[in-house]
Amino acid sequence: MSLLSVSIVTYHTPLDELQCCLQSLQSSVVDTVYIVDNSKQSYIARFCAENGIEYIPSENVGYGAAHNKAMRLSIERGVKYHLVINSDIYFEPSILQSLIDYMDANTDVAQVHPKVTYSDGSLQYTVRLLPTPIDLMVRRFLPESVSRIINKKYLLQFANHDKEMNVPYHQGSFMFFRTDCLREVGLFDERFFMYPEDIDITRRMHAGYRTMYYPAVSIVHNHRAESYKNGRMLRIHIINMIRYFNKWGWLFDKERSHFNKRLLQEIGKNE
Repeated sequence: MSLLSVSIVTYHTPLDELQCCLQSLQSSVVDTVYIVDNSKQSYIARFCAENGIEYIPSENVGYGAAHNKAMRLSIERGVKYHLVINSDIYFEPSILQSLIDYMDANTDVAQVHPKVTYSDGSLQYTVRLLPTPIDLMVRRFLPESVSRIINKKYLLQFANHDKEMNVPYHQGSFMFFRTDCLREVGLFDERFFMYPEDIDITRRMHAGYRTMYYPAVSIVHNHRAESYKNGRMLRIHIINMIRYFNKWGWLFDKERSHFNKRLLQEIGKNE
């Protein structure tokens, strides 16, 4: 059985960024790297051909739908694990074996997420509570003096990020899945063009399995936070979060309340 396949979604992505990311995937455990190109750029197709990467040209179908094209192939080919990764991620290739070893030893884990830092070494808070509409509105539109109070809880800033946690929301820049669980639970919900697809799939995995934050290994994410800088991306973010809350509930979401309360109890904080 092949151990690991990897998918990267591109959209006019610079080749130097891709090259840096691909250097992190130089590991014997990686069977196939897929690049799903939502921009159908000939320079990316040539780059893939030159580097032994499986190129999948695509219309701009969004982040989750593009990764689904590769994940379906992984499931069909019987690959044990599938990694969804952003092109602006890099790490030591040896961590892939560490993550496989962790998943092999913990068969009730559907999804694992390492510690994530910025390039300066500071921590990124990429595992989180399931959001409420208030969490996101306060974070987006109110002054930092107010939002930092919300962030402390929602982003689990108070938690010890050197300890494992079973968290219902893994940020989508690095999502390491057990493919048997993808087959059972389903792939990204393609109704979400971009942004909440990572919340949605993690909580669906979390409903039947553990979805673990595993800080024994770490990666670097050069996070651009486009929706904070670009009006078009902000509109896309808002539209898709509306779709997310329409699916799961706005004020009343019993599963969200249950998952969040359980996590807070596990890490020793009362709501």
